[in-house]
Amino acid sequence: MKNFADLTEREVLAVAIASEEEDSRIYMTFAEDLAERYPDSAKVFQEMAEEERGHRHRLLEMYEQRFGPHLPPIRREDVKGFLKRRPVWLTKNLPLDTIRREVETMELQAEQFYIKAAERAEDVGVRRLLGDLAEEEKGHEQLATKLTDRILSSDVRAEEDKTRRRAFVLQYVQPGLAGLMDGSVSTLAPLFAAAFATHQNWQTFLVGLAASIGAGISMGFAEALSDDGALSGRGSPWLRGLTCGMMTALGGLGHTMPYLVPDSWPNAFWIATAIAGIVVFFELWAIAFIRAKYMDTPFLQAVFQIVLGGVIVLGVGILIGAA
Repeated sequence: MKNFADLTEREVLAVAIASEEEDSRIYMTFAEDLAERYPDSAKVFQEMAEEERGHRHRLLEMYEQRFGPHLPPIRREDVKGFLKRRPVWLTKNLPLDTIRREVETMELQAEQFYIKAAERAEDVGVRRLLGDLAEEEKGHEQLATKLTDRILSSDVRAEEDKTRRRAFVLQYVQPGLAGLMDGSVSTLAPLFAAAFATHQNWQTFLVGLAASIGAGISMGFAEALSDDGALSGRGSPWLRGLTCGMMTALGGLGHTMPYLVPDSWPNAFWIATAIAGIVVFFELWAIAFIRAKYMDTPFLQAVFQIVLGGVIVLGVGILIGAA
């Protein structure tokens, strides 16, 4: 890789041309990705892609006047100090706010590049063009705001907010809630069965740990393999699987951890069991709250369903363990 200070004026222009071309393609990729979910925001990025193509055209004209038609094979990845653009395949199905932050970072990098390049340019025309582009890149944030205000009316914003919330629920809340419910409820029976069968905290903890991790792995793979997200809009299957698996394990570990109370303590078993019961209570209420907030389930109905199910599973575990 070359240091920026070692670049010739010809190489600086070549890097700028390649960068504008790549940024234009990235903006069009964003636009295509957003077209179905946020069609009006997609228009914003289409217009910004047009701006970048215009910059490339002006740079190419200046380059051809100074150095002819041949461009040296150098890109910003060949220059030290440039932050790498994330691969296009990693920009698929990103949240809208994440894409906007990505664009802000891109424009800031471009502005800093043109400022440094203009300071080193020897040709007056090149220096003027690079300085103008630095100012334009600086103004792209205002351009994005202007385009957003013009294209995104209050009704459109409300619709996009609704779409964004729906995507958040599909991609994160649903798999996370499914995992939390499975981890919090399904591990109750084996944990409390082991607890009342052995009255030993450490053995109970090992059973709960195994059940929680095993359930997390199982639920994670089940969620990841159930739907690739292409038609349902539920996003990356592996991200959903990771969310579901982690929440499953977390749900089981919540009421498993109290059994780390040392067996040497007086009444250690009953202390751990009391704490675990309190944790279970809060876990079930948290599940009911999430269902009421994001799944449009009446709160009392959610409480009844979750608490009743949890109590039944808990009772089964205790009865089996005490038998």
